[in-house]
Amino acid sequence: MSAPAALLHTPLHSLHLELGAKMVPFAGYDMPVSYPAGILAEHRHCRDSAALFDVSHMGQVRLTGADAARALESLMPVDVVGLAVGKQRYGLFTNSAGGILDDLMITRREADGSNDLLLIVNAACKQADTQHLVTHIGHRCQVQPLPERALLALQGPKAVTALARLNPDVARLTFMTGMFATLNGADCFLTRSGYTGEDGFEISVPADQADALARALLAQPEIRPAGLGARDTLRLEAGMCLYGHDISTTTTPVEAGLTWAIQKVRRAGGERAGGYPGADVIDGQLERGASNKRVGLLGLERVPVREGAPLVDAHGHKIGTVTSGTLSPTVNQPIALAYVAANHAALHHEVYAEVRGKRQPMRVTALPFAPHRYVR
Repeated sequence: MSAPAALLHTPLHSLHLELGAKMVPFAGYDMPVSYPAGILAEHRHCRDSAALFDVSHMGQVRLTGADAARALESLMPVDVVGLAVGKQRYGLFTNSAGGILDDLMITRREADGSNDLLLIVNAACKQADTQHLVTHIGHRCQVQPLPERALLALQGPKAVTALARLNPDVARLTFMTGMFATLNGADCFLTRSGYTGEDGFEISVPADQADALARALLAQPEIRPAGLGARDTLRLEAGMCLYGHDISTTTTPVEAGLTWAIQKVRRAGGERAGGYPGADVIDGQLERGASNKRVGLLGLERVPVREGAPLVDAHGHKIGTVTSGTLSPTVNQPIALAYVAANHAALHHEVYAEVRGKRQPMRVTALPFAPHRYVR
């Protein structure tokens, strides 16, 4: 048997150890799951003030060339051509069955047309995504992975106050917009976005300057470090999907409730409809609906319901599966994301999760569980 591959380190690895982080393997990296204050304290601090997350394990890829936007659009059901300079958009790579290969963020960065797109992709998918891009559109544009860049996420209602001390111009950004800016002497690109439902920023910074920038941010009175544990509970309260759990190659954007990410221009009858993998499947589901649907569930008793728990109806018939679940610090009740048969997906419908041989009642509820607080 071959020895397991050594875990990779982000540029902030030494800082995590210095701060007393509990480290765990994640997507091939040694990552902080929490710091001494604990996941609950980190979660609440993000909701109340500002938290700094190291997300440098994620992939950053730059596409350049006059045909870059149209080329990228051929791989996803998203309007990339119409994305304005300085704007960011959520995107999905799809396969021939309409399943989701990965979800990602796309930002058009430069003022000379379609020749600079920054993609942020999931850590576990970044090698496959890069190969996917090179294989299918590498002849139409330049595909440039950016391993020399780190990525920091500063999230929470006081994030802008703290970050503006390093550069006041960042306060001009609104949700899903981006800009180049100097922060602590580093040439950065940041967007006003994130994965918590709170206001905040994601900051691409040269890897060799990431430690100094992180320390400068943590010196601000509002900011404390947070790990993967709080990142997961925060995104779940925000109703956001985690790739490989709530979305995958076997779930379509329609089943996943992500139809808001498919602009009218890319749908059947639109100016640039179809032309991407799985378009016929997705357009068919947009027209007729899907047999399964992702829903939010609120537990009616205080028993946490975790990923993989079967869901049944009042007669004990299997109707779905939980894909993410936790005891929500904000809502103070068990919450979950799940896929259920479409006829059980109506709001307020009651279903039952099987937990250790017992059925726990849950109610279909609107998403998000905790309100988004973006600055638009």
